[in-house]
Amino acid sequence: MTDNKELNSPGYEIPDDLAHAVSITTIDRLYNWGRRSSVWPLMFGLACCAIEMIAAQASRYDLARFGMEVMRPSPRQSDLMIVAGTVTKKMVPSIVRLYNQMPEPKYVMAMGACASGGGPFKEGYNVVAGVDKFIPVDVYVPGCPPTPQALIAGLIKLQEKIDKQSIRKVRWYRKGADTVQIPVPVLGPDIMDPRRYDEIKRLASRAVPAGEKPAEAVEATSSPAEEA
Repeated sequence: MTDNKELNSPGYEIPDDLAHAVSITTIDRLYNWGRRSSVWPLMFGLACCAIEMIAAQASRYDLARFGMEVMRPSPRQSDLMIVAGTVTKKMVPSIVRLYNQMPEPKYVMAMGACASGGGPFKEGYNVVAGVDKFIPVDVYVPGCPPTPQALIAGLIKLQEKIDKQSIRKVRWYRKGADTVQIPVPVLGPDIMDPRRYDEIKRLASRAVPAGEKPAEAVEATSSPAEEA
């Protein structure tokens, strides 16, 4: 909270007779005020958490108060990806591809237990234990499923994070690539992350050649009479 006040308080005193007409602020505060009040979520859902996300967009909760009512069907017009639901291995390549197509600045929210850590399906053969294994997550919303109020609380936390960002430090204004491109995972017998290819090759080189049994298996299959 202290950092946020230092970022948004330039330290100039305005005379009382001009306080109603003049405002002195920083570029960061003005820039972040515009971004925090116009976060457009990406319109897609994965499982039951998406029903709660749809309810939050209805008139009862009125996300227009936060400037977040415009859900875009295209990732190129979106600022926020709400991963609402169970992330299966089949869906991971599509999620990463959509994330790469979003322009900077972009944010990711893991909505619910499944998107955050796998939820009740964590031990399933086809479920990823958290979307943060493949894309960076800014805000986690707990619950199974979270209520619309919990989602709104997560969106407010995202606004607080945006308030603390500075143009001088954010990655999209640094020299070099203007975005973070993540290699799209490959779905085969299992989901494979291209960033771990070297690790996979290193582990595969230690594997036992085909047709040979590990030493433990040979000892287990030998009979006491043979040992004698």
